[in-house]
Amino acid sequence: MNDSNAQQAVAWLKTFGLNYSFVLDTSERTAFLHGLWVTLQLCLATIPCSLAAGVVIAAGLTSHRAWLAGPARAFVEVTRNTPTLVQLYCAFLVLNMLISQQLQSHGGNPLTPFVWVVIVVSLHKAAFHAEALRAGIQAVPAVTLEAARSLGFSRSQLLWRVELPLAIRFSLPALVNNLVDLVKMTAVASAIAVGDVTYESIMIWTQRDNVLELLLLILLYFGLLTWLVSLAGRHLERRLRMPGYGH
Repeated sequence: MNDSNAQQAVAWLKTFGLNYSFVLDTSERTAFLHGLWVTLQLCLATIPCSLAAGVVIAAGLTSHRAWLAGPARAFVEVTRNTPTLVQLYCAFLVLNMLISQQLQSHGGNPLTPFVWVVIVVSLHKAAFHAEALRAGIQAVPAVTLEAARSLGFSRSQLLWRVELPLAIRFSLPALVNNLVDLVKMTAVASAIAVGDVTYESIMIWTQRDNVLELLLLILLYFGLLTWLVSLAGRHLERRLRMPGYGH
């Protein structure tokens, strides 16, 4: 969109009482577009990280070894029963400070605020993924497990080759729902000044007093991202649907 078209669009929206004049300012427009990109990066980073961590935690939850199952259960209970924002503050303001002090003489702390958001949000949603996968693992028919044991599968082979592949299919709707929530949860990044779309919007509306206009853009953007995640989830459900299960 060139400058003349942008000016016409801003003028047209102003007739409805909407102030989008910030798009005519190069620095503010650039900052807002950068915020959109950072939010997308957060989503692209946290989705695979949370799923990978969820699989590992689910393996611990279903383990017959108490030294694995106990810590996994404790992690899930603590993580899902405390606010994400509090976890982020504890990680960034406490753990990050301790790490910085320890690495001060070794070149400094390599963990940026962006990385801390990825870690905290991924682990938080991983606890929910793990519970969904645990339910899926427990839903695997006993006859299937008996057949696998009769073929000489070990406990680890049974988990990774039989239980988890089936559990992912069983729990896919719950996992997709968790991922939709994860996308929305990335907005907590603004709490520690990560330049996502929420943070950049706050910086703009403090100067222009156009809170409503920017909030509408934020809602539309997150709505688009969550819709894409839901669309991908429905596609996977159709592709991975097991014959004889569901409709």
